[in-house]
Amino acid sequence: MLTIDKLNQFYGESHTLWDLSLDIPRGRCTCVMGRNGVGKTTLLKCIMGEVAAKSGSIRLDDGTELTKKRLEDRSRLRLGYVPQGRQIFPLMTVEENLRTGLAARGDGLRRIPERVYELFPVLKEMRQRRGGDLSGGQQQQLAIGRALVLEPELLILDEPGEGIQPNIVADIGQVIRRLMTEDGLSVLLVEQKLPFARKYADRFVILDRGRQVAEGEIAELSDSLIKRHLTV
Repeated sequence: MLTIDKLNQFYGESHTLWDLSLDIPRGRCTCVMGRNGVGKTTLLKCIMGEVAAKSGSIRLDDGTELTKKRLEDRSRLRLGYVPQGRQIFPLMTVEENLRTGLAARGDGLRRIPERVYELFPVLKEMRQRRGGDLSGGQQQQLAIGRALVLEPELLILDEPGEGIQPNIVADIGQVIRRLMTEDGLSVLLVEQKLPFARKYADRFVILDRGRQVAEGEIAELSDSLIKRHLTV
């Protein structure tokens, strides 16, 4: 689905991603893990064009080179992105928030796909309520729903379970698996919660100081790797 090759990124004089190479396979959930400040969110922002890569390649499996695309063009390539902190519009209604995702579609569709409401019935029930009036978990569902309005092929999620009640976290995990199983969606996930990663991800990649230090099937995420690279 996505191939990253020798990616380097800097914030000022700080070298944050070092010759990073990894593959995001189609139809699977890949979880990027690591301690705080190792470059996980920076990696996602590079993919989406929010920060510029200094060198290297980010390429879709059809050959499209993302580093040559503007930020506003990347969502039209069916990349759905849910940033850390959700970033919904608090004064707009749920429906209006969802409709903002339509502007990034390349086909001109102007209605919210019914699939979004099927996956998140609470959004349909509350579609006339302001986004800022929703609970944190409902806001996260709204942020994911807004990304799904694009009907993406790759969904990119930055810590979707952060600060959310456990039952909503479980609902989000189940939605991820449904999207993969029923819709063939590919998922790139940044997540710190080990139980969530082990239950819903297929593969893992561990970053440390901007470098990839381990990867494999999620069943291969051993206690020794966790102790060496993930525990604080």
